[in-house]
Parts: sequence; C-alpha cells; structure tokens
Amino acid sequence: MTADTANQALNPSGYIGHHLQNFSNKPQTSIVDFSVWNLDTLFWSILMGLAAIGVLYFAARRSTSGVPSRFQCAIELLVEMVESQSKSMIHGSRRFIAPLALTVFLWVVFMNALDLLPVDLPAQIISWLGLASVIPNHRIVPTADLNATLGMALGVLLLVLYYSVKVKGFGGFARELISAPFGKHPALWPFNLLLNIIEYLAKTVSLGMRLFGNMYAGELLFLLIALLGGLWSFGLDASILGFVGHVIAGSLWAIFHILVVLLQAFIFMMLTLVYLGQAHDGH
Repeated sequence: MTADTANQALNPSGYIGHHLQNFSNKPQTSIVDFSVWNLDTLFWSILMGLAAIGVLYFAARRSTSGVPSRFQCAIELLVEMVESQSKSMIHGSRRFIAPLALTVFLWVVFMNALDLLPVDLPAQIISWLGLASVIPNHRIVPTADLNATLGMALGVLLLVLYYSVKVKGFGGFARELISAPFGKHPALWPFNLLLNIIEYLAKTVSLGMRLFGNMYAGELLFLLIALLGGLWSFGLDASILGFVGHVIAGSLWAIFHILVVLLQAFIFMMLTLVYLGQAHDGH
C-alpha cells in the first residue's frame, strides 16, 4: 500500500469509499459498461447459491419418516410456507415454481446474511493470505451490488415472459399486450403496448432496486458504525465514546439487521411468486 493510499484509508471518506469498491476485472469508466465483471459479487453469489442447494439436498437426504430432527422440522416448515404461498398465487402447475421460490428464498437469505460478518474481516483475511496486492478491494455482500440484484430481477422477467407465452400461447400473450388495459379497439393498441412495456420494465427495476437499496443501506450503516470504533485513528479525542458506541450500536443494528435479512429475502420471493402468478392469469 502506498503512502497516498494509506493516508486516504485513514480518513472516514476514504475508509467508506474503499469498502464500497468491488474487485473487478477492469476499472469502470462509464455508468453502463457490460465489459466490467465484479468478480467478488460473482464468487459470493455463486458460492451462496451452491450453499442453498447443498442445504436443501442435505435436508432431503437426511429426511426421515420417524421423529424428525430440529433441522428437518425447520426445513419442513419453510417448505410448507413456500408451498402455501405458491398455491395461493399460482393457478396452474407448481412443480417448478414452488422449488424455485424456495431456492430463491434461501439463496437471498444466505447472500444477505454475509452482511452480518465484520466489515473488515474480508480485507483482513486477504491480508493474512498475502493477496492484498492482487485483491485491493473486496465486497462480500452480493445483494449490495446493483448488478447482482438487477440480474436476478432480469431472470424473474424472463421467467414471467416464458410462462406468459407457455400458459396463454404466443398469440394470446400478444393479444393481451395490445388489448389490455384500455380495450381492444385498434386505436388503443399502441397505448396498451406502451403501458405494458413500461409495466414490465418498472416491475423488473423495482424488484432489483428494492433488494439492493435495503442491503446497500445496511452495509453503509455497518461501515458508519465501524467508524465509531476507530475514531482515534482519525485524530479525534473520542476513542472511549467511539468504542462504546461501536459495540452498542453495532450489536443493536446487527440484531435488527437479522430481521432485514429475512424480510428482504421473503419480499423478493413473494414478488417473484406474484409476478409469475400474474403470468398465469389473463386480463
């Protein structure tokens, strides 16, 4: 680390800015640049996805018709909850959608839960492994990266379009796009089509932005709380107050953030089911 970098890291704005930088294959030079890959987001999102699948696979392999373990009871309660929600929203086959909703819920929970780790732990581990020069930046929470949440939302959009065509047929879906919500008169077709396109785009953007906004805010608040524990590093005479504030505020926010982690995963799963349910229904 150079002297300029070290000095930048010793002020609050430099500290927060450093922690909000992704480890990418190249610097981003524009707002939209599809050649930039956030490697840390890809790594942790894939790892948490495999972990979610592994938990479900382990539960299926260890399930028994006898006295269930607490782990099996927890998974069964989760499966029943997802099944009841999907049954009330999907008027059709749920053979793929219900397992999808369950996997999405666990996947988002695991990704969100990474936010409960100490904010400096990833950088410290990278330093211990001697990889600080190779991995100068690292963000561990995939759902605090807009690229990840919008990518997931785009996946939901593709599923909605797929089921819209599968359930209604291509002709039926096309007729719905140009005849709803204002009516079937040919003069209203352009307005119906434009409104439906805006609706699909708004659903996709809001689905991704909602998860990103909540997790990004939580990550930023953890960084601000972490600064309380390091006030002496910034030349302020409030080290005792900062340490106490760091411990108390950090503990309280971590406890509250557990609810945020679960709630945001539940909301993402529910909206996925709602949108897929709308794809099964006709106007």
